[in-house]
Amino acid sequence: MRDDEFFMRQALVEANKSLGKGEVPVGAVLISGDKVISCAFNEPIGRNDPTAHAEIIALRKACLKRRNYRLPDCDLYVTLEPCVMCIGAAVHARIRRLVFGAYDPKSGAVESVMNFPFEKMNHRIETKGGVLADECSRILKDFFLKKRASKK
Repeated sequence: MRDDEFFMRQALVEANKSLGKGEVPVGAVLISGDKVISCAFNEPIGRNDPTAHAEIIALRKACLKRRNYRLPDCDLYVTLEPCVMCIGAAVHARIRRLVFGAYDPKSGAVESVMNFPFEKMNHRIETKGGVLADECSRILKDFFLKKRASKK
């Protein structure tokens, strides 16, 4: 069985794809068992769509592939703690498990800015944060350092 770090590394590959496009480098991989069902990276700028976060795109691809909006046997790996929109979509899709890398002190809705109230929801998702957190944080820090430097 492959471990969380294996799939988080795949999510990091996705995050790197967004770098050349000027998007915030966040990547997501959705799996069932040991099989990757879908993967995506952030594209809100390129798509002119504020909902085009990596998690949302990965969920949409998987739902289309499976012809079902429910994904109860799936685990979502994402390089950055999801925002409230993305965790809400994951709950609606009924994913089994969410694994994220870096904590997001500005908009993280699982543990950082808010603690998502899973206990009050009709579906609870098992969560695990901090997987390859240093690598996931580094890609974001480097991106924003370059972005700030280019504005000077």
